[in-house]
Amino acid sequence: ASAMIKRYVSLGNALNATALDAIGTRYVCLLSVTELNKIDSNSLKLVSLDPSACPQSTKDILYAKAKQAFSDKRNIPAYYKLIEPYLGGAPAVDLRALSKDNVNMNVSTLVKLRRDSLMSLTPSEVQGLLGRNLNELTKWQKKDPVWEWIQMQKQSELDELHIGLTGGTQEGYINIVTPKFQTPSSAPLGPVARMLHLLPALLTSFLMMSVLS
Repeated sequence: ASAMIKRYVSLGNALNATALDAIGTRYVCLLSVTELNKIDSNSLKLVSLDPSACPQSTKDILYAKAKQAFSDKRNIPAYYKLIEPYLGGAPAVDLRALSKDNVNMNVSTLVKLRRDSLMSLTPSEVQGLLGRNLNELTKWQKKDPVWEWIQMQKQSELDELHIGLTGGTQEGYINIVTPKFQTPSSAPLGPVARMLHLLPALLTSFLMMSVLS
């Protein structure tokens, strides 16, 4: 399929609505960045694509084109349904705008958002996006990326959602999200831990010797 698409484009054919309809959701992820950039934004008005399973670069490009294609409908309720399949490429600023529009996003859509975009949203902004679906968030709270998002929020702000989310940062503390994979280190964990434990005492001794000298 990829070879056929490349051959089609190399012959000078446009990736118009007819071509995109033939490619469909099944093969849209095969398009290269160069091929994606050749898509006429207006063609997205005539096809139904779901790039949620595609690489992030594909989702970013298609979101930008979909946003342009449906820009004339930005201020009407139908806009959200048109743009929803492409939200996996949406920057945080656009999601914040949507949070004010009572879009009632599904949690299944929320968890497919760009990771950096989701992590930058506040609890109140997530509440604005989910609307009547907010309670569904509790079913995902121990799963990534929702769990990672929770750990980055203030617990007091999570409490204001009144849905029982826990794991946020307490006042006066900072949560450190542990990476999934252990960071390689040239020193064994035991000696490193002992060194960190002894570090305050070593610094104190060094300072006292400096003063006495």
